[in-house]
Parts: sequence; structure tokens; C-alpha cells
Amino acid sequence: MATGNYLYRQGTSGQTRTVQSTRFKIYSHAVGVGKFARIGVTSSFQLSESKNLETIRGLGFGDQIAELVPGVTQPMQLTVDRTALYLQNLMQQFGYKAGVSGLVRSLKHHKWPFDIKTEIVFSELASEDPNRGQATPAIVTNNEGGLNNLGNPGLYAVVTVYEGCWMTSYSTGYQVEQAAVTENCTIEVSDIFDIAGSVYGEFIDSGLNKTDVTGRSIRYSS
Repeated sequence: MATGNYLYRQGTSGQTRTVQSTRFKIYSHAVGVGKFARIGVTSSFQLSESKNLETIRGLGFGDQIAELVPGVTQPMQLTVDRTALYLQNLMQQFGYKAGVSGLVRSLKHHKWPFDIKTEIVFSELASEDPNRGQATPAIVTNNEGGLNNLGNPGLYAVVTVYEGCWMTSYSTGYQVEQAAVTENCTIEVSDIFDIAGSVYGEFIDSGLNKTDVTGRSIRYSS
């Protein structure tokens, strides 16, 4: 799983306050590596999730919602599109002994879940801003274009861990009209958390509380 060749060279990115896809990094436990490694040559990474809401109404009160009660959240779904490499296919990148690494050829051969980590790496502008809050130092701090004005590590990032992932679909295809082959997969996630060791549970500080500047919804403010 060589990641030091020219395919993984890092170029410069414009210094903006707007999030750029060129500064979004994806990691997983690549087969034979033993630690989080950059996925590389990934053209698309999309995530989505949904939550059921139960509508509460009262007899005799007309067409009026008394309250919306949140139910359980469905598993987060990730969609990954990646260019296929001869010596490093998509399943290998997520830790399975596939391709040249072993016998895995199908979803039915997947025996264990895997983890994914992402970094939204800040620009130098955003890293210098005192309002960066609970952002953590970026783990990969390669100098951009040979120069990182903030030193090492210097740059900050919003880091998210997707734990206990399983592939629910996988597809690829070969066609004459397009030379490069792309692999696509859909992934469902068991749990999501930040990398800073925050405590999640009943009393999570999620914001929108009476102690916050924003306060609560006016429905619950009295």
C-alpha cells in the first residue's frame, strides 16, 4: 500500500474562509498499514442521515401541532466514489484483504466492520482566527507548496470519526467510452463522534439551552 508515490503528492490550496473540497481529507485503516491512512484519489464523499418525528395533536384543538417528538435516528449513510488502482482498490483501502492483498471479492466476504476518519482542514486564515473554538490540530501537516507559515502542526481541523462501518452496496463498471475505472460504495455507520474525547450521553451540551446566548425555542422559553 505505497502512499509515497506521485499519486499522493499534496499541492497548494487557496487561502479562503470558505470550506474547500481540496482541503477535505479521508482516512481509514488500509490493509497491511496498521493505522489510519489517507484514502487518496477519492472523487466524491457524501453523507446523509434522517430522523423520524412523531406529530402530537389533541382532540378538539383543530389543526394544530402540540409538539413534535423526535424518534430514533437512522444509521448515517456514506457514499464514496474512488478511482480504481491496480494495487489498491476500494475494499483494500477500508482494510479488507481484497485485490492483490487476498481473497475478498464480494460483500459476503466482509467479516468485520471498519472505521473512517475525516478532517476538514482549515486554511491558514481560519487557523489563525481565535474563534476556531474546539477545532483540533490537523493530523496531516504536510507543508503546502513547500511552506506552512504557521509551523508544524499549526493548521487546525474539524475531525470526525465514523465507527463500526459496514458496506451495504458496492459497484464498479468498465466501458469503452471511459478509460479510468471508478469504484463506488455505500456505507452505513454505527456511531459518529469527534476526536477530542467529548462525552456523549443524556446530558450532552448540544446548544440551544437556556444557559446559551442563543437560548431555547420560544415554545419552551416561558
